Amino acid sequence: MGRSNDLAMPPGADPAALSRYLNAAHDTFVASGRGDPALRRLVLESWQRSIDGGVDPEQVLAAIRLDDDALADIRDAHPLAAGMPVIRKLLVESAADAGLLVAVSDAAGQLLWVEGNASLRARAEGMHFLPGADWSEGSAGTNAPGTALALDRPVQIFGPEHLARQVTPWSCSAAPIHDPDTGAILGVLDLTGGDEVATPQSLTLVRATVAAVEAELRIERLSPPRHATVTTSGWSTPMLEVLGGHGATLRHGTTTTRLSLRHSELILLLSESEDGMTTAELGVALSDDEQAQVTVRAELSRLRSVLGPIRLESRPYRIDSVVDTDIVQVRADLAAGRLRTAVARYRGPILPASTAPAVERLRDELHMHVRSCLLASDDADALLSFADTGHGRDDFEVWERVLSILPPTSPRYAQVAAHVQRLDLELGA
Repeated sequence: MGRSNDLAMPPGADPAALSRYLNAAHDTFVASGRGDPALRRLVLESWQRSIDGGVDPEQVLAAIRLDDDALADIRDAHPLAAGMPVIRKLLVESAADAGLLVAVSDAAGQLLWVEGNASLRARAEGMHFLPGADWSEGSAGTNAPGTALALDRPVQIFGPEHLARQVTPWSCSAAPIHDPDTGAILGVLDLTGGDEVATPQSLTLVRATVAAVEAELRIERLSPPRHATVTTSGWSTPMLEVLGGHGATLRHGTTTTRLSLRHSELILLLSESEDGMTTAELGVALSDDEQAQVTVRAELSRLRSVLGPIRLESRPYRIDSVVDTDIVQVRADLAAGRLRTAVARYRGPILPASTAPAVERLRDELHMHVRSCLLASDDADALLSFADTGHGRDDFEVWERVLSILPPTSPRYAQVAAHVQRLDLELGA
C-alpha cells in the first residue's frame, strides 16, 4: 500500500481501509519499533523522532505550558494577531459550519488560538487541544502542527498516523506561516476534524489561507504597529473608532494610536460613561468573573501612557476630554434619518473580538438599533448595503424586508428572493 509522501489520503482512497491498515502498522510500531515500509516516510520518521524524544504513545498528553495571563500577553504581542481577522474570514467561519477546528500556534508549537465548532472544541479539550497547550512533536508526538514545524513544510496527518493513541480518531492539515521579511517561521495554521480534513482540497485551503495571512502581514508592515503613533499635519477632536475591528483606533490631535483589545475595551467603556467608573465597576464590566482591581489599575496606568493629550482622571476613572466616537456618529445618523450614511459608517459590530460583558451589551444595543431603524424604513439601498455585509448576510428579517419593498423589475429581485428562500429553509431545518 504505497502512498504519496505528501498526501495523507489520495483521491479515491477508502478511509476505512486506510484506517485499518494504519492501525495495524501503528500497533506493530508501538509494540516492536518496526515500521512498515509502506508507511509514508515523513510519518515513520516523525514517529521515530517522537519516540526518541521520550513520547509514550499510550499515555502522552500535550503539555499545557501557558496559563491565561501568559497566553493573553503572548497573543497581544504576537505578530500573527494581525493575521487573525484574515484567518477568521477565510477559514474559521466556514470551518465552524463544517464542524471543524482551526488552530494557530506560535513557532514553538504552543497553540495560541483554537476556534471553530463549539462542540468539537469541547471534545478536543479532552486531548489538550486547546490554547496554551504545546503541540510540538516533543510534547504531543506526530501531529500536523508539530510535524509541520519540525519539517517547515505543509503536512497532513490522517487518523492513525498520529503517534498518540488518543489522537488517532482525528485528522489534520497544517502549514507554517513565515515572516514576509525574514522568512522566519512565525507559527502554524492548522485545520482539524474528521477524515475530510485529510483530503488534498483541505490542504490547498490551508495553504491559500497562509498565503493570504502572509500578504496581510506585508500590508501591516506598511502601517504602524499597535501602540505606535503616526504624526500628521492638522488637528481634530479626538476620535475613537471601535466598529468592526479587532482593536480600537484612537486619533487625537496629530497622532493615530492603535490600541490593544483590553485598552480598547477600557477607553470605550469610559467614553460611554457620563459619570466615570470605579475600579470595581470596570472589573465587573470587563469580566463575569470580575477582574482583580490591581490588574484593572495596572491596565489603566498603561492606557494612560498611550493617550497623549487626552486626560484620564481617577476616583472614579473618567476621560476628562471631549472624545468623539464612531458609535456616537452612527447613533446621530440614525436619529437624523441618514440611514445610508449610518450603514456605511457601521463597518461591523463593536469590538467583535471582545467578550467583556459591558462591551457585549453595547454591541448588541447598537446592532439592534441599526437593524430596527432599517426594518422600519423603505430604503432598499440602505437595507441591501447592510444585508450584503458579513453581519447582515444571514439576517432573515432584513432580507425579507428587502424583498417586500424591492420592485420585481429590480435586477436584484431574483437573487434576493433566492436568498430569502435559502435562509427560510435553513431556519426551518
